[in-house]
Amino acid sequence: MTKQTIKETILSYMKDQKKKSFSMEQLAEGLNLQKSADFKLLVQTAAALEREGLIEFNKKGKIKLVETGISLEGTFRGNERGFGFVTIDEEEPDVYISKENTNYAMNGDKVLIDITQPGDPFSDRGAEGKILEVKERAVTQVVGEFIAYNEEEIANTDLYGYVLPKDKKLNGLSVFIASEGIRPVDGSIVIAEVTHYPEHGYAKSLEGLVKKVIGHKNDPGMDIMSIIVAHGIPTAFPEEVMEEADQVPDTISDSDLNGRRDLRDSIIVTIDGEDAKDLDDAVTVEKLKNGNYFLGVHIADVSYYVTEESQMNQEAYERGTSVYLTDRVIPMLPQRLSNGICSLNPKVPRLTMSCEMEISPEGTVLNHEIFQSVIQTTERMTYTAVNEIIEEQNPETMARYNKLVPMFQEMAELHEILEKMRERRGAISFEDREAKVLVNEEGHPQDIVMRTRGVGERLIESFMLAANETVAKHFTDLKLPFIYRIHEQPKEEKMQRFFDFAAMLGILVKGTKADITPKDLQRVLNQIDGKPEEAVINTMLLRSMQQARYSEDNYGHYGLAAEYYTHFTSPIRRYPDLIVHRLIRSYENDRSEATQEKWNSLLPDIADHSSKMERRAVETEREVDSMKKAEFMADKIDEEYEGIISSVTKFGIFVELPNTIEGLVHINNLKQDYFHFVENHLALVGERTGLTLKIGQKVLIRVVKSDPETREIDFELIEAEELERLEIQRPKRGNNRKSRRRKEKGHGKSAQQEKKPASPAKGGKATGKKGGKKPFYKEVAKKKKTKNKKKKKM
Repeated sequence: MTKQTIKETILSYMKDQKKKSFSMEQLAEGLNLQKSADFKLLVQTAAALEREGLIEFNKKGKIKLVETGISLEGTFRGNERGFGFVTIDEEEPDVYISKENTNYAMNGDKVLIDITQPGDPFSDRGAEGKILEVKERAVTQVVGEFIAYNEEEIANTDLYGYVLPKDKKLNGLSVFIASEGIRPVDGSIVIAEVTHYPEHGYAKSLEGLVKKVIGHKNDPGMDIMSIIVAHGIPTAFPEEVMEEADQVPDTISDSDLNGRRDLRDSIIVTIDGEDAKDLDDAVTVEKLKNGNYFLGVHIADVSYYVTEESQMNQEAYERGTSVYLTDRVIPMLPQRLSNGICSLNPKVPRLTMSCEMEISPEGTVLNHEIFQSVIQTTERMTYTAVNEIIEEQNPETMARYNKLVPMFQEMAELHEILEKMRERRGAISFEDREAKVLVNEEGHPQDIVMRTRGVGERLIESFMLAANETVAKHFTDLKLPFIYRIHEQPKEEKMQRFFDFAAMLGILVKGTKADITPKDLQRVLNQIDGKPEEAVINTMLLRSMQQARYSEDNYGHYGLAAEYYTHFTSPIRRYPDLIVHRLIRSYENDRSEATQEKWNSLLPDIADHSSKMERRAVETEREVDSMKKAEFMADKIDEEYEGIISSVTKFGIFVELPNTIEGLVHINNLKQDYFHFVENHLALVGERTGLTLKIGQKVLIRVVKSDPETREIDFELIEAEELERLEIQRPKRGNNRKSRRRKEKGHGKSAQQEKKPASPAKGGKATGKKGGKKPFYKEVAKKKKTKNKKKKKM
């Protein structure tokens, strides 16, 4: 092959691939140029293409096409100030789109862009572009509150009124409702189908028709329902799904037991919370004579009832996961299955998928079996009861479960072994701080409490992790198509930010940003265990991690330091687990090439869709949580609380209370001084007083605003722990393109001139107090004045 021919082949191949950047090895493999002579020619040709300006190398040494003048497709992410970014490839930096070049694209739209200025990865300058065309709209319907026009306004505008979207990503947009079709009453929560999108002269306006009235904003529970519907989560099962579910029997028959191992005489228990209804996992443990441990994990065999071609399967696929909200659960499967035949209720036979393991005293799985079974649980245990038994706290509980006490003690032993094994290999153990909002019958929050995790909760987690890893390794070894739960290595730029932040707190991180191991990061957490900055370091490290997701390729689980991992243990509430069970059954009968090809074609879409549905559920849960926490704080205006600074930005500081409620002290409300944002220290520094505000600092705040509608909580700073003053780094003046771009992003304005963004409202139980100490800034000024007087005397 000549150099000219290989040039054309390389360029053509790179243009045709979805992937935008390639290592030399990936190019060689893709072009079948792996022989020594061919590879040498490939390297020489790549060098020539770089000299000609047709390709370039990114920071990671990967090759990508030079993008100037090339039209590319990507996803637009809009900013509330009007500009935005387009993501073309997850591995590459986003393309900046100025306010003038968005072409009325909305957040999430698929767009076609033109690169107007290529990026320079070695000077950290990103590419810039303009949107040529909106290829696909992300928003086709909007959920929100309907504001009605009066009869005169309707006659003049030919509109019934407008809808204020519930989705915070659509802040500032109004959807005007044409005077046709359904006419809701004022205050109705509606679903509106968008018929016209923003255009010249109407940049913040959409037009649509009301397709459905969900209820009224004053109806009980409508606040949560609005968020659910806004995220597109179905609230009811289709009729055909319910009819199919009704055909599922309430009990198992003899024919159901064909090919199953009968474990009904074994001592097996479920361990869950008191209010759990869908019991999908059961366990048993026994210490063997050879010193090893026998662990049996038995999971409800949902795939036996939810078959591949069924309507229930299609609905479960679409939903992807159950969604757990403050006062309700939106299940993945009809309750007839999830709370009935698929729930491992006590002392009744149930069909299961079992993973039995023999585990050494060092925590190594020596032998295992995965098979279909039938069990009959001995007891339905709660975490509370198991914790009381293990800690020998309650004699009554010990007496009630007398025959099971030795097994729970052996469970605790095995859990400790498995936990230490994960620690040795470097699994990252984050501080677990989770708050639960307690509501009354009307859905109004009454209290916010911290969830506690005893040995009972943790041992079930250990056993589920062991089963998930064992099943994943089993199918990896068999080299069969499979679905994995993966967690990839953190991206270098995020790790660098974490390194810089840790260094500011005097924490040395071993390893490099490119190849840092989970064990290195766990050492960091060990260094700050029990210290004031522990929660902040935990938060910053979590933000530096990539999101876990599902994949047909096994990349391992970074956070768990696990080479193999999947989700096998919750098929009632997660679709990937149901698929893992289906794969087990499928390969038990047939491992032919045709079967493998079938799963090879299906699994990528299943993994991708399941990951998206998981993210949708998490976003919904967070929004509901934030709303209820803001509602909880709404009657606590003017009360004072102690907290710590959890985040510092150029527009202010976020303060977190001990129970996770978080609010914003906007820089406009920092009356103590004029503050500069010192970015490399993530700090605000007062120009006159030298007052320094940093992450992890203890503060006293007053609640000044809490709005459930916007989910914003605002605080006022009363007092702050004194810290060593930082030097203010004043921005250089300039009139170049970079300065203009920074100004457009808000960097060019003084921090006090910044527009206030929506602040997250993360809650917690408030224990307020009126009044407070003398404002800390007066104390600082007083000390400074005294110090200056002393200097004069000297």
